[in-house]
Amino acid sequence: MNAAQNPLEVQIPAFGEIEEAAKRLRDVLPRTRLCESETLNQRAGGRLLIKAETLLPTGSFKVRGAWNTVSQLPSEASRHGIVALSSGNHGQAVAWAARKASIARTVVFMPSTTPAAKLDRTRAWGAEIRLFDRDSADRQSLIEGAVENEGLHYIPAFDHRHVIAGAGTVALEVAEELAGTAIDTFVAACSGGGLMAGCALAMEALSPATEVWGVEPQGYDDTAQSLQQGHIVTLPSTTRSICDAILSPSPGPLTFQVNKRRLSGVMTGTDGQAMQGMKTAFEEFGLVAEPGGALALGVVLANRERTTGRTTVVVLSGRNVDPGIYADAMLAA
Repeated sequence: MNAAQNPLEVQIPAFGEIEEAAKRLRDVLPRTRLCESETLNQRAGGRLLIKAETLLPTGSFKVRGAWNTVSQLPSEASRHGIVALSSGNHGQAVAWAARKASIARTVVFMPSTTPAAKLDRTRAWGAEIRLFDRDSADRQSLIEGAVENEGLHYIPAFDHRHVIAGAGTVALEVAEELAGTAIDTFVAACSGGGLMAGCALAMEALSPATEVWGVEPQGYDDTAQSLQQGHIVTLPSTTRSICDAILSPSPGPLTFQVNKRRLSGVMTGTDGQAMQGMKTAFEEFGLVAEPGGALALGVVLANRERTTGRTTVVVLSGRNVDPGIYADAMLAA
């Protein structure tokens, strides 16, 4: 390695790793649908397609990166077990992958504010849950303690080349299905940045003219601020949002290294727009979505000037929502 080269550059997955991830996923996961409706196209003033990651076994795209990582673990890790930290979707995905790979033990640290539905589903996949305070806990210490004291292998939620490569298969599938179609814009939720990094790498290889945009909740626009300032920004957890799945305080060093060069930008959205995205997904396609999973759709629909006369793909990234929040979204004006 050149002495002046950034070590993170070495960790960025090549497009070939995304292709290899797709091969690993082929036998264990269905290829998710691209949904389209005339009504939605009229609202957008262009062609608007929805990538339904909500249809995957654990209800979110996270299972892609989890399986791509877990399926490559050394036998020692399989014997001792694995640990993850998650607001819900990554934890479920890791527990699902661990069960499928016959890994002995799965521990998932989850915020005490995690919706009950996500806690229940993570337990149902066989994980041992340990709750922590989102505002005060030292997350790194939690993970380091589990690794050092219990011999568990850590599966990061986003800042790992195998996780990023797995997430990149979302965009790979889109580009393959729409081969021959000019994709003007690709939009997805951006939390820690793994989904955006993987998809940006895939689009760079398969559809380089496509603009790739992230979406973050207001008050949790850490990637947007990091891109503006040119370095990683960590935000205090002083605001609240129903988009619990995408409330990362900062992007990862690796995901930021990818996204700062490849994203066209990041938009921010409100809880109201997340609820509109949830309602639209149900009314148009019968798809259940959680707030963080539907925020990108809600933001795109609120910015018609970005979709008029263009072909836009939006990732509906997760469905794991508490019934009360979902009912509120369905009743929203």
